[in-house]
Amino acid sequence: MGNLKERLKRIHEIKNIETNGAGEDSFAPHDISALIKNGWETCGFKVLKRDVSVKSPFKNIKSLPSNLSILIPDLKSRELPCMENFIFFDLETTGLSGGAGTVAFLAAFGKISDNKLIITQYLLLDYPGENNFLEKTLSILNEKDAIIVSYNGKCFDSQIIKTRCLMNRMPLPVYNHVDLLHPSRRLWKNIINDCSQASVETKILGLSREGDIPGSLAPEIWFEFLRTGETERLEKICDHNTSDISGLSEILSAIIAISQNLFENSEYKYDKERLAHFVYKYAYKQMLKNNYNEPLKLIKKGIKVIKNDQLLHDKMIRRKNRLEKLIEMEKMKS
Repeated sequence: MGNLKERLKRIHEIKNIETNGAGEDSFAPHDISALIKNGWETCGFKVLKRDVSVKSPFKNIKSLPSNLSILIPDLKSRELPCMENFIFFDLETTGLSGGAGTVAFLAAFGKISDNKLIITQYLLLDYPGENNFLEKTLSILNEKDAIIVSYNGKCFDSQIIKTRCLMNRMPLPVYNHVDLLHPSRRLWKNIINDCSQASVETKILGLSREGDIPGSLAPEIWFEFLRTGETERLEKICDHNTSDISGLSEILSAIIAISQNLFENSEYKYDKERLAHFVYKYAYKQMLKNNYNEPLKLIKKGIKVIKNDQLLHDKMIRRKNRLEKLIEMEKMKS
């Protein structure tokens, strides 16, 4: 209810300004010089932009491993993209419910370039600038050949964008979307239980979030900025947003590393027995495509890691035998 009161108050103030014939500057009485000094620049009506460069976790990856689609089901229906096609995406919003009244006020996009991750952020300064903010956001989401990578973005971020586009009578974005929440659950749910992005970063990847402001404070901080013009905490939530993008790229890097050597990668802890379950399904789909050798190798590796699930072990043995028989039949035909 508090958020609704703040929004109604702002709308009432804006109507009063319009009635009095005030100009564009009347919408932003706050001093944003501190933001400008720290790298932000105006890029539209009530919208700021900045670029932040951080170290990329991707090194010497010329092509993605074919096994990556086992871990990331969103990639199964298309050819594996180039690394440069990945765009990491995250929003900060005025609420966590995702309802029609929730507004995105900060959008971040990370692109890989020359061993660097270039993070572009768009910051909405007030409600009247939302149309401009959405235009900037959509221009990146709709980039040709882009693969948008998020964490729980299919259920939250993308729905917020679609809702706000409808509210502003703008065309809905159409883009390829990869969500890393489900792959993370496949690999780490039985190890850390809580598969939030922050938990995966700290407990699995060993990344530090020390000094980071919680994302749950984002709505409070933006409304505080609207009310008082205070930018200190707003900048901290913007830094949190860049950390989310950087962490997202680290998670994808870990998943790629695991898929390069399934069951044998020792750099990260992950649930190999649960992974064997998905390899079992993958092998069947490959059999339907008359591809036998690659899934057979994976099935053999998977059998070795199964310790507790006897039913899965027996099913994997039968699938191995079936694949070997199919390979033998192919040899006889040739």
